Amino acid sequence: MDGSQGEIEGVPLEPTAVRRFLSDNPEFIRDDHGLLDELGLKVAAGNVVDFGPAALARVHAAHQREATQRQQVEETARANFSAQAQTHGAVIDLLDARNHSDLAWRLDELAQHRFGLAAGIIVLEDAERAPAGWKRLVAGQVDMILGGSHRLARMGFAPTALGLFGERAETIRSMAMVRMAIWEPARQGLLAFGSADPEGFTEDMGSELVAFLARVVERTAERWPIL
Repeated sequence: MDGSQGEIEGVPLEPTAVRRFLSDNPEFIRDDHGLLDELGLKVAAGNVVDFGPAALARVHAAHQREATQRQQVEETARANFSAQAQTHGAVIDLLDARNHSDLAWRLDELAQHRFGLAAGIIVLEDAERAPAGWKRLVAGQVDMILGGSHRLARMGFAPTALGLFGERAETIRSMAMVRMAIWEPARQGLLAFGSADPEGFTEDMGSELVAFLARVVERTAERWPIL
């Protein structure tokens, strides 16, 4: 190992130290042809190190990757902020409900006008009755729609759930559904949103915001007894 290599190994690998070393020892890069080739550099007339096409291409590609990643992070942050803001507004609307029927109407309205969805519905398992505006299912259907008793939510397209949306079923291309338990003893139910966009809800999406709204609907519905 030559003297210059021994010296650089003794220098802390900090940008200012590396810069100082290269400034004091320009021949370290200029005379190392293997390193120049690896970096995509070449020595131009007057012993000036020139950036070759390969180096420029790498710098440009790195810049593009950084810009794309930064843009994706910013877009995701804006989307999350918007979704949270809309969800908080939806909570206020739901809490103003006057009865079960009004709660169902408000949910459907905010689904369409706040979130741009096709429908928002409340589902209850009850062999005999359900509040006006709610969808009634028989016992066990919530498990069937969600794909098992262990599942609390389901995102994406579920053909078995199309019937929940009544006359609007033919427009539904994706769903977000969260299990609910209302009153004591608990009755199984669902909060379900339907989208006309196949990518509106996908299997890899998180269900946290929908689950939060489901908890709000549960607590609000429990204000009044089922008649």
